[in-house]
Amino acid sequence: MSARHAAQQVNPFLTVPIGRLFVSNALPMAVVMSMGGVLNVVDGIFVGHFIGSDALAAVSLAFPVAMVLSALTTLTGGGMSSLMARYLGAGDRGAAGRIFAETHGLVLAISVGLVVLWAVVGAALVDSMAAGNPKVAGLAQDYLQIMILGAPAQLMLGVHADALRNEGRAGLIAALSVLVNLFNIGANGLGIVVLGLGISGSALGTVAAQALGLALVIGVRGHSKGLLPLSVLRARNWLGAWSQIIRLGLPLCLSFIGIAMVASVVIVSLRLSAGTDYNALVAAYGVVTRLLGFAFLPQMAIALATQSITGNNAGAGRTDRARAALRLALGAAFLWCLPVVLAGVFAGTTLGSWFSDDPAVIDAVAEILRPMMLFYAASGPVLVLALYVHALGQPGRTAALTLVKPWLLTPLLILALSIGFGVSEMWLAFPMADAIILMLAVMIGRNVLHTAGTRAAHAEEGA
Repeated sequence: MSARHAAQQVNPFLTVPIGRLFVSNALPMAVVMSMGGVLNVVDGIFVGHFIGSDALAAVSLAFPVAMVLSALTTLTGGGMSSLMARYLGAGDRGAAGRIFAETHGLVLAISVGLVVLWAVVGAALVDSMAAGNPKVAGLAQDYLQIMILGAPAQLMLGVHADALRNEGRAGLIAALSVLVNLFNIGANGLGIVVLGLGISGSALGTVAAQALGLALVIGVRGHSKGLLPLSVLRARNWLGAWSQIIRLGLPLCLSFIGIAMVASVVIVSLRLSAGTDYNALVAAYGVVTRLLGFAFLPQMAIALATQSITGNNAGAGRTDRARAALRLALGAAFLWCLPVVLAGVFAGTTLGSWFSDDPAVIDAVAEILRPMMLFYAASGPVLVLALYVHALGQPGRTAALTLVKPWLLTPLLILALSIGFGVSEMWLAFPMADAIILMLAVMIGRNVLHTAGTRAAHAEEGA
């Protein structure tokens, strides 16, 4: 028996029943993602109640840049994952180790570029978004400077966490995530509430937690025999395959940058149309982004579990198992989105009061959330389908599902509605974009499943 066939036999992604495999990967990843969402919500509560509405507005202004950092984490880790999972499924650990090492080189190059770019344009960018409020601009700059300098820890942690996920260690990632995020919450509370460091305390706590998480995952890999050894980082060249990693990671990366662009368009539209309500609406929109960010993360967990299962099984030629995982994931994502819709429609005022004592901010949170929820239930299944085709190595279809809405539909609709009907109708841009992308997803999904079914039938005839 060849080493490759032996590796395939011991790969749980290829042998464990799909239902149990999906639960064992999706639930730990949901814990990982949800803990990050809890952190964002708690941090927002700390900022809103212990620093004030100006700080909450500053964090809202910083949100697009923070999303760019998340996008770059997805670029490196997501691009690596599409390749690594298929290599592991095929039993080629040498190729998987090579991609793992090359992704480290890409992370270092991106980190240097970020620091240089921030030094050149960071201050001017924040000032332009603060609408002439120097206090808010100063708070946002303090926050983002710390986050940019700590970006290498965030990016490298993402790479190592994605590698562990594709090696079947989702449960381990969940345990480490709980520990790191609890540390992060405690560190943020210490910095903001006890030490009085203001918004900088939030950023310092986050960077410290990411550094701790990176140290833990490196330690785990160094002491686990079943994982790719750390020695591959010394033995392999870090300069190869960057273009391949970027090509596969770019659709997911650009989708996160698209979220940042949508947030920027919203802020610009509010600046032009909101008048004296600008600060309250920006603060409320920041609250909404945190709430929907929390709701998005379990969807992402389901999609990431689907990606790992699909990639490993596609690499081994088990299309039937990949499609079974897709069907299960689509249903799970839809069921998660339903209670989110109910909460957004009926509990917006309560949710807003968690973050602020300002009645204007609280009412604005509810007014923003209600229209956003009209087609929100479709967002989870669309994301699952996007990660499914990404795992199959189809960046074009992934781009169609992840980039059309944030880069084209939502910004254009926001601008058109805000100019034509005012701020109150602007929020309808989000459900309108959701409805259009759902129709696109149905067409792509039917095509993908039909193609896979045809290939499977031909394979059976050939056998």
